[in-house]
Amino acid sequence: MGWTEIVIQVTRDQAEALSDALMESGALSVSVEDADEGTVAEQPLFGEPGMEPAEAAWERSRVVALADVDADHAKIVNDAAKAIGLDYALPFALRSVEEQDWVRLTQSQFEPIHIGKRIWVVPSWHDAPEPDALVLELDPGLAFGTGSHPTTRLCMEWLEQYAVNAATVLDYGCGSGILALVAKKLGAQHVIGVDIDPQALESARFNSERNNCEIEYHLPEAFVRNYPENQSFTIVVANILAGPLQLMAPMLAGRVAPGGSLVLSGVLDRQAQEVIAAYAPYLELSVWAEHEGWVALAGRAPTV
Repeated sequence: MGWTEIVIQVTRDQAEALSDALMESGALSVSVEDADEGTVAEQPLFGEPGMEPAEAAWERSRVVALADVDADHAKIVNDAAKAIGLDYALPFALRSVEEQDWVRLTQSQFEPIHIGKRIWVVPSWHDAPEPDALVLELDPGLAFGTGSHPTTRLCMEWLEQYAVNAATVLDYGCGSGILALVAKKLGAQHVIGVDIDPQALESARFNSERNNCEIEYHLPEAFVRNYPENQSFTIVVANILAGPLQLMAPMLAGRVAPGGSLVLSGVLDRQAQEVIAAYAPYLELSVWAEHEGWVALAGRAPTV
């Protein structure tokens, strides 16, 4: 069985409605692209993490609908055009989609990632390049964190240097559990991951079992029940975003044991001073490292 792509060029205000209408009229999937991609008129469409544009469309948008090769492509387009109130025929082009081994194609896009001095993040379909290194077997999934993003990498590098044999580690906003896994594999005695997303926790637990790491994972409410506010940790790491990190300053700083360390990332370099100021009443943070415009902040809690 084969597929065909139906390619339609529309304006920004038509893209979303037409995409929905194409799905209703028989398309298997729909995506929207910049019709000027690859030209001097190309328009980047992105925002800061967590503040992406609500509408994924460009002034000149290209709507690409996937359909069965033997479908009535003209009818799919005409029905969709009528559904959004157009009284004229939309011109479209067809592109054939070659048969692919999609599993192998997807896997080929994810190679082992080397981080720091001896950490390797290795998908399950690869062998570890250095079996004696600190190896995390981790597949790309729905939960954030495979080591490819600069913020994750920065936190992992900090942990590699300073978290060896730590007594207790709290990974707040743990996502896939990758930072918790690094801490545990570095010899941390007790590691806890917290996330607001139940699906992330499910992924983190799966990853911990795969890597033979005993780590606790909790939703925030369960975490507070099991670990009251007066219970602190040797290391607290949070790789989230600048805004939430500022709001959580009293809570996260309060979870750091006297003399313990706090590590924050998910912060753009231009946001660093705002985050540092939010934590100043509790402990002193500074920029520990920077990578591709992102920073990791680190500091120690007072000993008394």
